[in-house]
Amino acid sequence: MTLWRKSSRSASSANCVEVALVGKRVAARDSKNPAPIIAFPVASWARFLRAQ
Repeated sequence: MTLWRKSSRSASSANCVEVALVGKRVAARDSKNPAPIIAFPVASWARFLRAQ
C-alpha cells in the first residue's frame, strides 16, 4: 500500500499535489487526476526541495 501525502500548501485549494515514497523513488501526482504519476530518485527530489 502506498501512503500518499497532500502538500501542506494546498490547504483549501482544489489544486493539490500528493507525494509518496515508493521504494527508492518519490512519486508525485495530481490529487484530482491521480494518473499519471511521475517519479524521481530520492536524491533528485531532495535537491529540488532544497532549491525552493
